[in-house]
Amino acid sequence: MLVRALDRFFRHEAAGGILLMVAAIAALIVANSSLHGSYDSALSSYFAVTLNGEGVEKPLILWINDGLMAVFFFMVGLELKREVMEGKLKNPRDVVLPGMAAVGGMVVPALIFVAINFGNPATIHGWAIPAATDIAFALGILALIGDRVPSSLKIFLLTLAILDDMGAILIIALFYTAELKLDYLYLALIPLLAMLYLNKQRIHPIGPFLLLGTVMWFFVLKSGVHATLAGVLTAFMIPLKDRWGKSPLHSVEHAVTPYVLYVIVPIFAFANAGVVLTGLTWDQVFAPIPLGIAAGLIVGKQIGVFGVTWVLVKTGVARLPNGANWRHIYGIACLAGIGFTMSLFIGGLSYTDQTLMNEVRIGVLGGSLISGLMGYLILATAPAAEKDRVAPEAPAEA
Repeated sequence: MLVRALDRFFRHEAAGGILLMVAAIAALIVANSSLHGSYDSALSSYFAVTLNGEGVEKPLILWINDGLMAVFFFMVGLELKREVMEGKLKNPRDVVLPGMAAVGGMVVPALIFVAINFGNPATIHGWAIPAATDIAFALGILALIGDRVPSSLKIFLLTLAILDDMGAILIIALFYTAELKLDYLYLALIPLLAMLYLNKQRIHPIGPFLLLGTVMWFFVLKSGVHATLAGVLTAFMIPLKDRWGKSPLHSVEHAVTPYVLYVIVPIFAFANAGVVLTGLTWDQVFAPIPLGIAAGLIVGKQIGVFGVTWVLVKTGVARLPNGANWRHIYGIACLAGIGFTMSLFIGGLSYTDQTLMNEVRIGVLGGSLISGLMGYLILATAPAAEKDRVAPEAPAEA
């Protein structure tokens, strides 16, 4: 009975989002209880992997954020490659509307954060925090609503969130790189070129890619570039098809996704969502960092996603998803304001001071909670979706 119930739960589309929510609530409870000292002490505990004095020595929180999250970005990279090669991102015409909406949903929140933190060099570095969208949470809430929304809306949100992740990866690479150590960066090219060779040979075993990817992760970490990018590059090297026509990419994505969604991301949430509420004042809640993040997620995402979509549809550049109306689009714009995982991750790259990180957590959790509730209420109270209309076939190209 229990096994069957757990199987049904993990098969549900909302399972990942529910586990994230449970992990975040658990972090809040622990951070504001008598276990707070043990929680902080455990996350601050140093672990080292060294050989002859050379290696990696980091506190547990950074092993989670730099190590486990590299696996998360590995999964994101697999998903991106699959969608570009054979999925929703293969046809450029299908990407225009959600792609431009994703750009608007990143630019406007960042501008709002900058406007609120302008002139404050200690805080403005977190401008990218409200630009992110959490795929698991957003899709989880959409799944809870069920068939009251057209199926095309899920594709629109999924494409928007995937492109949002792509934008976040570029932002991390360009703006959140520490001082470069070129010698380690050159060394990272060795396993990358080896994986490229294996890719061209279209071999099926995944082990060599994972081993070389781990070596590249070490060199990228030492180079000053954020190590999670090694996860994305490794994913891009996995062949879509091997020489026998099988798909190593599909196999590894299918294998790694449950561990990422149900283990790694909840662990990250538990380690990073522990907002300390003791002694919290309204001045702290409305400080520039939490205010900029919350306003970016709630207001910026709605303006960016809904505004760009409205302009493109009204000018005839694109059409609404099949069966969708403007209420649906507004609900999706609200759900895009759930930043959680990626926002907390970028927040950790932006600030090392724990007081500022507590403000980041307040802004991310508050903004994501309000955005999620708004999106759920708007979409759950919308009239039941009509059967998706069939889009007319495009004329064949010469």
